[in-house]
Amino acid sequence: MKILFVLENYIPHIGGVEVVFRNLCEGLAKSGHEVNIVTHRLKGTKQFEIINGVKVHRINCFHSRYWFTFLSIPKVVKLAKKADLIHTTTFNGAFPAWVASKLTRKKSLITIHEVWIKKWNKLTEMSWFSGKVHDILERMIYMLNFDKYVCVSKSTQKQLLGVGVKKEKVEVVYNGVDYSHWNPKKYDGKKIRKMLGVEKNFLYVFTGRPGVSKGLEYLIKAVPIISNKVKNSKLLAIVSKDKNTLKQYKEIQKLIKRLGVEDNVILHDPVSYKELPAYIKAADCVVVPSLAEGFGFAAAEACAMGKPVVASNTTSLPEVVSGNHVLVKVKSPDGIAEGVEMAYRKKFIKSKLKKFELKDNVENYLKVYKKLCLK
Repeated sequence: MKILFVLENYIPHIGGVEVVFRNLCEGLAKSGHEVNIVTHRLKGTKQFEIINGVKVHRINCFHSRYWFTFLSIPKVVKLAKKADLIHTTTFNGAFPAWVASKLTRKKSLITIHEVWIKKWNKLTEMSWFSGKVHDILERMIYMLNFDKYVCVSKSTQKQLLGVGVKKEKVEVVYNGVDYSHWNPKKYDGKKIRKMLGVEKNFLYVFTGRPGVSKGLEYLIKAVPIISNKVKNSKLLAIVSKDKNTLKQYKEIQKLIKRLGVEDNVILHDPVSYKELPAYIKAADCVVVPSLAEGFGFAAAEACAMGKPVVASNTTSLPEVVSGNHVLVKVKSPDGIAEGVEMAYRKKFIKSKLKKFELKDNVENYLKVYKKLCLK
């Protein structure tokens, strides 16, 4: 099968979505399928290269993924003529994929990670006007009438049906977790604890962006309460601080100082994907205080590492967490503090580990592809 992916970002750009599609595309290529990707060109990357069997075509977009929406169309249409189907995702790859689908009469599907309609103002720092514009643009994407809409969780499926997409066009395919990478037996958490000087501390860990949707501010506000309830506890916050999140990062620094919890928080620079499991291994528990999640990789990966997880009881997180875990009220410092204390006292919910295998992700997408191609 020949599959064309239209993705605004791909590796070396790293984020949850990029990891999802890297695993899917490389899994498909390994299975003998021909995979082409059209993506926007990052500074220092080649215009074309083959990565682990995947053909990657990069479009010069003046270093703006927004221009990708229009500048990618000629290349997408050209490659679509030789493809069996076109696969895209939200947001900026959706329109060129749809245009190519209509012009070449090829089947198309779109992966929806999370529905943000009516949430842009709540989960970002956008102005009211900008939030409304993004609401309209997102609605337009769902109205493009793709042949199939694939959601990464039942929570996302429910949200998508709520904005008017027809039920018969929607499927759920869970993202895959690389359990060989997130294997606790491969890492030495004691080394990390020694390096950080927290051998004798109860260490609770957060990883992610400092943006509004990840709920880090509520975790920081919980630190004084946790420190009072769990003596000798420390938060290790491994936080992104690239140019897109630098403002939020500085706000978190100010909040830590204002609350006077500098001695109770280790604000750590981002670590590589390769190193991250060792830091999770070092944790006594992992906290995922998100306001919303389409899937929740941080939670699923922490569970894979066998760590107790304290997570917000919202959107997809109850679907994803398993093993030893505590679900807490969203946006609640008191709730987060109570959850961490419960993890410390080992009063968590215990359940069988849920597995989201990479092979299942690839196989389930292939089932969707074959159904579309047979229509």
